[in-house]
Amino acid sequence: MPVALLVPLTLLALLAVISWQVAVDGPLLAVDTATRSGVHSLRHWLSSPALDAFARALSDLGGSVPAIPVLLGAGALAAWREWREGGRRWWLPLPTAALTALLIPLLVLPAKYWFARPGPLGDPLLPGQWGWYPSGHTATSAIAYGTAALLLGRTLPRARRPRAMYAATAVVCLGVGAGLVWSDYHWLLDVTASWCLAGLVLWCLARLRRRPTPA
Repeated sequence: MPVALLVPLTLLALLAVISWQVAVDGPLLAVDTATRSGVHSLRHWLSSPALDAFARALSDLGGSVPAIPVLLGAGALAAWREWREGGRRWWLPLPTAALTALLIPLLVLPAKYWFARPGPLGDPLLPGQWGWYPSGHTATSAIAYGTAALLLGRTLPRARRPRAMYAATAVVCLGVGAGLVWSDYHWLLDVTASWCLAGLVLWCLARLRRRPTPA
């Protein structure tokens, strides 16, 4: 098996296992209850309103605003940079960003409806209410910010690939997930599954989207 396939296959396998366990209310969900108990204990011990507010602010970064405007703006900026450098397909980042923005709800909402998982607070779902699995905020942040970083990174010469930007993007996306779990907005497995889903999307995008050749 090619080494390049290990990452997507691992993500796919982990996503499948988590989804299966959520669907059958399997023993793996004990990870969620244990994590929630640990987070509650730590939150009570720290008793920090500032930290709680920071966690909520991080989780808000996974909303459609600001994530989708950042993605679309990055697509426009990447297109402009490639046009300025004489790229033959300079316009490609624009539809890439737009289609990625449309793809996020198409991937997340049907799964939320199908699994209909209650949230960490245990309240039953109301009629017409989406479930908590997978985490929409986690998927939105990871796919939107990750795609934005890929589009902008490919406008730079190979020797100047912005590894710091990629690392910062990963830190922000991890922070969104941590904020959601800390604030009792999502179970840990909701977040983990969305990270797997986003990783698969970004892996595919990184291989489909090639740096344009100057005219």
